[in-house]
Amino acid sequence: MSKKLIRYISIYGVGVYLLALLVISVVFRDHAMELEWVLWGIGEVLFFFVFTTVFYPRWKNDKPKVFCHKVFWIALAIRLLYVVFSYYYFYNHAGGPFEGSGDEVGYYTRSALLSKYIRKGDFGFVFDFLKGYSLGFSDHGYLIWLTFIHTIFGRKVWVARIFKALMSAYLCIVVHRLSSRTFGERTGRLAAVMCVFMPLFIQLTGSHIKEMEMIFLSILALERMDYLIRSKKYTLWNILFPILLIGMSFGFRTVIGMCLIFAFLVFVILSPNHLVNRKGKIVALSTTLVVFLVFLFTVIGSEMKIVYMLNFSGTDYLARKYESLGLKYSELSKSKYLFPGAFVLPLSPMVDVAPDHNKMFHGTIFIKNFLAFFAMLSIVIAIRQKKCRDFSLIGAYELSYLAIVMFTFTSNSERYHQPAVPLILVMAAYAMTHLRRKDLTLFYIYCGLLFVALFAWNWIKLAARGMV
Repeated sequence: MSKKLIRYISIYGVGVYLLALLVISVVFRDHAMELEWVLWGIGEVLFFFVFTTVFYPRWKNDKPKVFCHKVFWIALAIRLLYVVFSYYYFYNHAGGPFEGSGDEVGYYTRSALLSKYIRKGDFGFVFDFLKGYSLGFSDHGYLIWLTFIHTIFGRKVWVARIFKALMSAYLCIVVHRLSSRTFGERTGRLAAVMCVFMPLFIQLTGSHIKEMEMIFLSILALERMDYLIRSKKYTLWNILFPILLIGMSFGFRTVIGMCLIFAFLVFVILSPNHLVNRKGKIVALSTTLVVFLVFLFTVIGSEMKIVYMLNFSGTDYLARKYESLGLKYSELSKSKYLFPGAFVLPLSPMVDVAPDHNKMFHGTIFIKNFLAFFAMLSIVIAIRQKKCRDFSLIGAYELSYLAIVMFTFTSNSERYHQPAVPLILVMAAYAMTHLRRKDLTLFYIYCGLLFVALFAWNWIKLAARGMV
C-alpha cells in the first residue's frame, strides 16, 4: 500500500470520527460527554492514524530484523510510558491505581492475599482458596498468573503492568509473523505497525483486568499452530507448545480455548496437500481429538458444556434484561439483529450515559468500528484471490469467536469483543494492501453508513432511557 493511500484512509478515519463526535455533541448537547473524555477520544484517534501514517512508510522497506527491533522497542517504550502515566492518572482521577472496574480490585486483592500466604509457606490456605474459588476454572489462570508475579516480584500494582507492557510489545512481533506467513510481508508489516499504535493494546497495560494476557495467549497460540503446519517441523516442542497455550487459554476464558481448537481443525482440514498430506491430516486430527477429549473429561469440559448451553438458548438475554430495567427498544438487542454487525459492534459511545472507564475508550472503539470495514472486505478479497485456504486459521478463529460472543449475553460488551481486535487488524491490513480502485466506492459508502449508525446508536442509548 502506498504512502498516499494510507494517508487517504487515515484522513477519512479522523474525519468521520470528528464529524460524528461534533454532530452528536451538538444535537445531544444536554448529554454530551465531558471535555476530558472528548479529549481522550480525539487523542486516541489521532495517535493511531497519524503515527501509523508516519511510521509504516518509514519502516516498510527495512530489513526484517531491523523492522522487528524497531517495532518491539518503540512499542515497549510507548507502553511503559503509559504504565507510569496511567498509574498516577488513576490515582488523581479515581483515588487509586485502578480505572474503575470492580474486577480489577478483586483480581489484585485476591492475588496479593495468595502471594502473602505462599511467602509464609501456608500452601494449604492457597489450595483451599483456589478450590473454593466460585468464578470457575476460566478465572483461575489469571489469578494464578498474578499470584506468581506478586510472589516473585512483590505486590506493587505496577509490577504486573510491566509484564503486560512486555506482552503487548511482543504481541506486535507475533502479529507480524502470523500475518506475514498468511498474507505476505507487506501485510505483516502494516498489521504490526497498526498493532504498535493501537490504543487498546496500550491502554490494557494500565489496567489490572485479564484481557491483555488473554489476547497475547490466543494470538501466540494461533501463530504457533500456523508455524507448526507451514514449517513442517514436527518436533516434540513444536507440537506441545500450542497444546500448552490452548490449555492455558482455558484458564482465562473457556470460549478462547474452544475457538482455538476449532480453528486448528479447520486449518488442518483445508490445508493443501503440499502443506499437510492425507496421512498428516489423519495424524493431526487424531491428536487434536485426543487433546479435546482430555480437556472434555476435566473441569474444562464442564465449563465447555455450560458455554454450549448458554449459547443459542439465551439469544434474547439482553432484550429481557433491558426490558426488565424499563428501557425502550430492548427488542433491538436480540442476537438475530446484532449478529450481522459482529465485526463492527458495539459502536462508540459518544454521549454521557456510560461509566467513565467506557467513555475513556470511545476513541479506541471507533477505530475498531472503522477498521471493521476492511476486516469484512478481506473475506471478499480472500475469495477473489482464491486464498481462502490460507485464510482458514485466522478466519475460523475470528468468525467462531465473534459468533459465540454475539449469541450470548456479552454481545453488547466491548470487553468481550477485545480478543477479536488483533485479527481485525490483520484482516484489515490484508484488505488495505490489496485494495482495488473499485473497492474504494464501498469504502465511501461504509463511511457514510458508519456516521449514520453512530448517530442512531447514541440516540437509542438516550431514547431508551427517556432522555430525548
